[in-house]
Amino acid sequence: MEVKRRAVKNLVTKLSSVSEQIRTEAICELRLISKNDPDSRPLIADAGAVPYLSESLYSSNKLSQENATATLHNLSISHKDLLMSTRGLLDALSHALRNPSSPSVAQCAAGTIFSLLTVESYRSIIGHKRDILFGLIDIIKNPNSDSRTVKDALKALFGIALYPMNRAHIVELGAVPPLFSLLCNDGRAGILEDVTAVIAQIAGCEESWEAFRKISGVGVLVDMLDSSTGSSNRTKENAISALLNLVQCGGEETVNSIRGIVLGAVDGIIEVAENGTDKGRSKAMALLKILDVSSCTFQEEHMDYLSNHSL
Repeated sequence: MEVKRRAVKNLVTKLSSVSEQIRTEAICELRLISKNDPDSRPLIADAGAVPYLSESLYSSNKLSQENATATLHNLSISHKDLLMSTRGLLDALSHALRNPSSPSVAQCAAGTIFSLLTVESYRSIIGHKRDILFGLIDIIKNPNSDSRTVKDALKALFGIALYPMNRAHIVELGAVPPLFSLLCNDGRAGILEDVTAVIAQIAGCEESWEAFRKISGVGVLVDMLDSSTGSSNRTKENAISALLNLVQCGGEETVNSIRGIVLGAVDGIIEVAENGTDKGRSKAMALLKILDVSSCTFQEEHMDYLSNHSL
């Protein structure tokens, strides 16, 4: 272990070199070490590498920026507190998000942010960094973003939206249209499930109703419940969660506005209420109750189901 410690210390010392080549070579080696030897991560962190790696995110050298973001991503697995306490780190990550020299830079920056968001107390802090939100939204807006980068950006947005006070910020910064654009136009594996999870979270604020209304978002969510769309069970449960959050936050006016549209998907809602996960069944039943389904006219099979399940 002492040999490893000395080797890491030597590499970290090189990060302050006046030679860009020496700095870049050291960063590349630290990336490989942090990736292949998890036991080395504490050594890298303790040697003081994080401030240098953070500064390297501003580098115009593609190799330096790529390897610095990847190393920080690796360190974020076990050293979240150290990263968050490093002055300027979040600003550096937002710069990497918005000015990546390659797709891997944006992906690693988004992945690092998501990793930090697993700590509940950091969600409010990160959510108030508008440049981070803009950077994540820009990724999902860009049709050329690769799948892994989009998925990491969606996961980061989901983590930010877990803190209720962040949801309005996400809506106000224009996330709703690109999220629904992904939902309608992106068929890449796993994207629909991740994007509906984000939509479900941000639906839980008063500002979401107007944003959803402008782009006919309720109709899109209802379509996800139609069996002909081939949506996964998780996607359907996320769609129901979004609709439930929307009506719970929007009140009676929102309920009255969307009741007719949502009841067109009653088959899908009842399917989840019967066959979904425990959480999915609970939310489906809650949505049916708020929409006052039992007071409406349905086919016989619907009434049979409702008569056996108290709303």
